[in-house]
Amino acid sequence: MKNSLKYKIALSLIPNIGDIRAKRLVAYCGSVDAVFEEKKSALEKIPGIGSSVANDVLNHTIFDRAEEEILFIEKNNITPLFYLDKNYPKRLTHCEDSPILLYFKGNTNLNAKKTISIVGTRDATDYGKTICEKLIADLAIHHVTIVSGLAYGIDICAHRAALENNLPTICALAHGLDKMYPSVHKTTAEKMLENGGWLSDFTSKTIPDRENFPRRNRIVAGISDATIVIESKKGGGSLITANIANSYNRDVFAFPGKVNDVCSEGCNNLIKQNKAALIQSAADIVYILGWEESKISKNPIQKQLFVELKAEEEILVTILKENNSTTIDDLCFAANMPMSKVSALLLTLEFSGIVKSLHGKMYKLN
Repeated sequence: MKNSLKYKIALSLIPNIGDIRAKRLVAYCGSVDAVFEEKKSALEKIPGIGSSVANDVLNHTIFDRAEEEILFIEKNNITPLFYLDKNYPKRLTHCEDSPILLYFKGNTNLNAKKTISIVGTRDATDYGKTICEKLIADLAIHHVTIVSGLAYGIDICAHRAALENNLPTICALAHGLDKMYPSVHKTTAEKMLENGGWLSDFTSKTIPDRENFPRRNRIVAGISDATIVIESKKGGGSLITANIANSYNRDVFAFPGKVNDVCSEGCNNLIKQNKAALIQSAADIVYILGWEESKISKNPIQKQLFVELKAEEEILVTILKENNSTTIDDLCFAANMPMSKVSALLLTLEFSGIVKSLHGKMYKLN
């Protein structure tokens, strides 16, 4: 078992290989162990590998570093999670660039039924903090797991609000688990170990370099059902998380702010560009993600209802009637309508109780 873990850690330590190419290596060779037993000539033939990476794979000095990491893991009660292991977070398995190896310390279910990420500006205003605290308090009855990045501002506000409401909360980190950044949040982080935990794809001795944070953000986005942005400046890092979540076909929500508010400019742009759904409360999230059964009658839509629909609305309803659930992209293609038109029509149909939006930007008839 320990030797197998050594190979897994060594794979993650190959210089500049990246998660996608590392997975490709395993797929072509058949197992992690086989990657390091393969001949250079065979490795070079694997698409995207080449001579340079093949040399790095066969440079077994990375095994020394892997063995050091095993000692650190065992000493600090850390659980390694390899992407092919059964205990690897299920939501991340659907993300092509998910980490091949994660390190987790804590006490919670990484596959909890309801998990959301909350991100936002480091310079949170009272408005943003109040929204964050109320949102989490209102979500408490749904037993939601809260994920964020332990940064200043909205991140730490989300973690603390989760703890206050006895909700599991997980922080994804941009460094190894041998340190805590920022250090002023160490007390909160330690409390999280009782009901939540720390998650990272970086080995110990890795410092929180600037380029590590976007890499960390893919864990925040990928491990959750949806990402919620509460206050973000125009070029805020939380927008990176929102874009990654969109690329994973996960729901993205944003709280709007005043049009001249610098701290809400990023959120307002996400909404304006159709990259996030505008929300005003926890109830919006609960409804869109389908966490509560709709109070609308489940009886099939009666034929006379179509008389009340506009021609374009009826086209969408007819398409949805022929499918259990459909993405907005497929609706646009099938209806031969632009995204802006379909989005507006779907919103009207939702308000009328005819259509319901589902997780993953899917739609179905009520």
